[in-house]
Amino acid sequence: MNVTFADIEQAASRLKGVANETPVHTSRTVDALCGASVFFKCENFQRVGAFKFRGAYNALSQFTPEQRKRGVLTFSSGNHAQAIALAGKLLEIPRLIVMPNDAPAVKLAATRGYGAEVILYDKRKQTREELAAAIAKERGMTIIPPYDHPHIVAGQGTAALELCRAHELDVILAPCGGGGLLSGTAIAAKGISAAIRVVGVEPTLADDATRSFKTGKLCTVHNPETIADGARTPSLGKLTFELVRKNVDDMVTVSEEQIIAAMFFLWERMKLVVEPTGAVAYAALHSGALRFPSRRVGIILSGGNVDFAAIKPLMP
Repeated sequence: MNVTFADIEQAASRLKGVANETPVHTSRTVDALCGASVFFKCENFQRVGAFKFRGAYNALSQFTPEQRKRGVLTFSSGNHAQAIALAGKLLEIPRLIVMPNDAPAVKLAATRGYGAEVILYDKRKQTREELAAAIAKERGMTIIPPYDHPHIVAGQGTAALELCRAHELDVILAPCGGGGLLSGTAIAAKGISAAIRVVGVEPTLADDATRSFKTGKLCTVHNPETIADGARTPSLGKLTFELVRKNVDDMVTVSEEQIIAAMFFLWERMKLVVEPTGAVAYAALHSGALRFPSRRVGIILSGGNVDFAAIKPLMP
């Protein structure tokens, strides 16, 4: 199954007036530091505090009446959970979320706050996919996974669509977990201009997508212990693997130290509260791992749902 630029444009129409058209921030300090003109797409200001609302609402808004009645089930460590919870609430669809028992407290509380039923599981003892499949079969619910779904990918691509239509770019950087945001970003950017270079960035401790991209074989990593909880996915999906290979120009990784440094820089110098995963793409530029002299660079700041209990020990 493919996802096209037209799919992203249609998703943008569904999201109009529902999702926030998030702001784009710039910084002279960042430009001087990086030697480029940098444009930050601030999805930390999106509903639920992350880009995930875009894909969730796009997917649920296309449910049939029967699917709406039976409800939606998903599995997520946090931002997709919140997104499905809120989108389902707005569309009056019952929703059940399978979450790991070590999910960030702020994301667990928000998911429950939107009225979703939450089932916790121990990721060391069972997989979320198996648990979700069993529950969905029992209850007749439709599973909408966090990233490996065409409607999710199309919705996530609307962030880059807005960014590329507002600013002429040479390069766009996006974080990568399961590849939904990166896939959508690449399709949207190439749809605007085939000359835009798209680079995915992920933590070195969760480098499955980078290895998959470079080897052409779907690689996995088991429960990666990265601070970027949104990138703790075991692998790209079947759909996103093919979309990333087809549309993305390069993949790089960044260390935990580089992620933390970039996150605190965004907090302190730009007053942008982003979570670790949200800072992953900028970490590649901030650390010097990537350089684009005198180019116009777009960066997706994917979310701002910070688990301060986990971050506090890392504070400088």
